[in-house]
Parts: sequence; C-alpha cells; structure tokens
Amino acid sequence: MYKGVLFDLDGVIVDTAGYHFQAWKRLANSLGTDFTTIQNEQLKGVGRVESLQIILDWGEIIKTKEEQAELCIIKNEWYLELSTNMDESEILPGVKDMLDSLKENQVHIALGSASKNAVTILKAVGLFDYFESIIDGTKTTRSKPDPQTFELGAEALGLKPSECIVIEDSIKGIEAAKSGGFDTIGIGQSETLDASIITVKDLTELSYNCEDGTLTILKRT
Repeated sequence: MYKGVLFDLDGVIVDTAGYHFQAWKRLANSLGTDFTTIQNEQLKGVGRVESLQIILDWGEIIKTKEEQAELCIIKNEWYLELSTNMDESEILPGVKDMLDSLKENQVHIALGSASKNAVTILKAVGLFDYFESIIDGTKTTRSKPDPQTFELGAEALGLKPSECIVIEDSIKGIEAAKSGGFDTIGIGQSETLDASIITVKDLTELSYNCEDGTLTILKRT
C-alpha cells in the first residue's frame, strides 16, 4: 500500500519521446553526425546537458561549455516548435483515469522528470492541477540514475520513499527509483525494464485500488 505516486513525464503521462528524438536527431545531423532509434533509448530519462554529451561522444565531437549551452538552447527551441500544439490527445492511455482515482481518494501525486518543460506540457494537456509537486530539470542538480529527482518528490509530499511508488518508462529512471528505495512500475517491455512491482504496456493494463488515501497495486487477472 502506498500513500503517494511519483510519475515520470515523457513516455508515462504524455507521448513526447518522438518530439525529443526528432529534435536531437536534427541537432546531430546539423553537426555532421547521426544516431539510431536504438541508441536513442540511452537518452530516455536523461537531462538535456547529459543527452547532448552522449550525442557528442557518439560523433566524437568536441565542443566548449559555451557551445554546448548554445546547442542545448537550439535543441529545446526545435523541440518546442514540434510540441507547440500539444493537447489532451497526447495523454497516454489510462493516465487520466488513474489520476482521477488517486485524487478522489487523497493519494498524493507528484511529478519527477528531467524535462525543463514539464510545467508547460502539463498545462498544455490540462493535467497541471493534479500534481501537488513538480520536480523537474529546473529543480535538480543531478540526473537519473541518481535518485535526487524522486527523493525531492517524496520530500515535497511529506512521505518516505517506502510510502511511494514510482512510474517510469526508462532504464535510468527505474535505476534511480530503486537506488532511492522506491518501488517501481515500468511502462514498456519487461525484457528491457526491471521494475520491482510490474511492467505494463500502459496504465490501462495496471490493476490497482485507491481507498482512504492509499494505493494498492493488484495482480492482473
């Protein structure tokens, strides 16, 4: 039984992964390099600066700190161009129903994401008011797999890690949660994500019960 849920954003609440991939790929191409969708899995759950460094390493490209900062700004501008028209249709299956159930039963809800655009995105899709706390890339100093994002989220809710469950779609995100002492639910393939409780395709496959301020995860029948 859990008193709080910490959600990742990209790939869990909204489907923005494709926008990030397109923006990073465009940037890589502008630098004379490229990367594959398989390589892109390594960027999931990783902050902007760290993602850029990974791409530069793949292309054996060296940039100064100032140049890297400018490239991050360019990538984000391209990402925002792609995601400008986001609306509630971008919300992934099962998310709204689960948020409604959690809120109705006073289960605490927080966001734990590397994205620096989290607030903008949540407002665009109409989910901002569900979250008691939003821990994003503007509030952290260490990226996943460091557990800082989720530790700050639990602290903001006034809960211990053992009282929360993390919902993540990335390997680094699952690692971050586990290292912080959180139970985890994976969104994706069980062959890829080693979640501690269960891994599902999306939240419509998750069986759960909310009552009296607690969430219980049930086995699917």
